[in-house]
Amino acid sequence: MSFDRIINEQSLILTECAISERLRRQTDIESHPLLFNTPLIYDENGRKRLEEVYFSYFEVAEEAGLPLLLCAPTWRIDRERVLEADASLTINRDAVAFMEEFKTRHSSNRCRIITGSLLAPKNDCYSPEYALGRKKAAEFHSWQIDELLRTEVEVIIAQTMPAVSEALGMCDRLSASGKPYIISFVINRFGRVLDGTPLAEAMDTIDQSVTSPPAGYMVNCVYPTFLNARDQSLDFFKRLIGIQANASSKDHDQLDGSELLLQDPLPDWGGNMARLHREYGVKILGGCCGTDHTYLRYLMELL
Repeated sequence: MSFDRIINEQSLILTECAISERLRRQTDIESHPLLFNTPLIYDENGRKRLEEVYFSYFEVAEEAGLPLLLCAPTWRIDRERVLEADASLTINRDAVAFMEEFKTRHSSNRCRIITGSLLAPKNDCYSPEYALGRKKAAEFHSWQIDELLRTEVEVIIAQTMPAVSEALGMCDRLSASGKPYIISFVINRFGRVLDGTPLAEAMDTIDQSVTSPPAGYMVNCVYPTFLNARDQSLDFFKRLIGIQANASSKDHDQLDGSELLLQDPLPDWGGNMARLHREYGVKILGGCCGTDHTYLRYLMELL
């Protein structure tokens, strides 16, 4: 079944909660300074730790009998960083192969794993002033997109996008590929992309500006209430299909670089997430900073 068909036919899809944040708290592995957790796929213990985190989300989805979108660890694995780190030029393809192997071992009749792969802004995801322009973004991200298109990944997700301009450049390249893709923005507590664009306007701008629009849009690294759902139109939720929400309702400048695990009460997080699904039809639900499988399980208990 194609990704587009899954999105159209499924009313609820789970996705992962925090990955890198959980791995950083492991004492027997170390993240790469440039490539984060991706090089763990080449290390026996690293693969084990990665698989443990992904499996914790799979268990929840299987218990619930729901599809699960899991993304290969390719966030910010662009050509510039790969060359600077002197890493294998096949690292993106290798990361997808890692996820495909996980899918082969664990997919079941109760839980169909959907394989995704991640893109990221070139620079800081909380600093829209450093975002690339449309043309430069298309050029910069082309190498990684081409690498991912050589794999069997089912959907490509441009995640933690702080500005419409860089997202547009990615869309120009992805739109021509024929591969389903999603744009996931970081927004502030007023429902605006960090460059100041209202989220509804950002989605409409992209839809009207590219040959083949995204399969849908998501937000991540935000608290559920940041969507200001009651103020949005019905059309808004036809295009906003998912959220990976932080455990904390604090602003990004309060969260960024914090050594403490900041979390609002779990019932608040879960209640707000459940409401987005029940009342507004948001169908891809997962977590971001401060969350783990216990958040996903709590959400399933509510739903």
